[in-house]
Amino acid sequence: MGRLAGKRAVIIGAASMGNMAQVAARRFAREGATVMVAGRKQAPLDALAAEIGGHAALCDITDKASVFALADAAKAKMGGVDIAMNASGWGLLKPLLDVTGEELDAIVALQFTGVHHFLQAFVGAMLVNDPTGGSIIQVSSATTRSPISNHAAYIGTKTGSEALIRCVANDFGGAGIRANIVSPAFTESPMTQGAFATPGLVDAFLPRYPLGRLNTSEDVANACLWLASDEAFVTGENLQPNGGLALRGNPQEADIAAAVGAAMAKRQADAAGQ
Repeated sequence: MGRLAGKRAVIIGAASMGNMAQVAARRFAREGATVMVAGRKQAPLDALAAEIGGHAALCDITDKASVFALADAAKAKMGGVDIAMNASGWGLLKPLLDVTGEELDAIVALQFTGVHHFLQAFVGAMLVNDPTGGSIIQVSSATTRSPISNHAAYIGTKTGSEALIRCVANDFGGAGIRANIVSPAFTESPMTQGAFATPGLVDAFLPRYPLGRLNTSEDVANACLWLASDEAFVTGENLQPNGGLALRGNPQEADIAAAVGAAMAKRQADAAGQ
């Protein structure tokens, strides 16, 4: 019997092929959960739901009515919600002084206000379970503990979402609702594929990981699986499945520029020698 046998899970942010939410959905399903995947693009959601034997629903987390409709759909199709995970996000990389009002509004709507909608809808869903309770998982970022240059709006909104999770953990623990955060670091995913293609960029990060490699989406899914299961007598915590990055901290702008510059210089030298 799987670790999530009989559990009913909703995962938001699963509409990009191979992203963290999709990896987690597959992991949850393998462990026996019935999973409803949600996001903004119907086709990849339908494909994933068919693959894992689950359900799919459109959801725009910035729209409160859309999020509550998702919770209602989950209750109607699965009979309730035991696990709710939000992995939506936007990796806005921009200096503080250059962020526009429109960009700030958009990232606040997605990474703070949207998380509030998510919590209202799914805490509410878990309060009508019999017995009440469930596990809420918010995917955040290692940058809230180990800042990196030119991510102020991103880090600020992620930090705000972490505060909301701690409040839910404090306020609803008596109803059996656990609320926790999972904070990956620099992870290869659809959101970061451009960064991973930059020569030398990974080289700037690797020395910062005591365990010797970058975390993967599978590492993140495994942490989420534990929190989703009945094994985790944990609430209000921030798991860091990132190989110890918080011990050494992220590289900063100058470190990254040096590593990229060295890689580009090596490429040019190798090309000249051919």
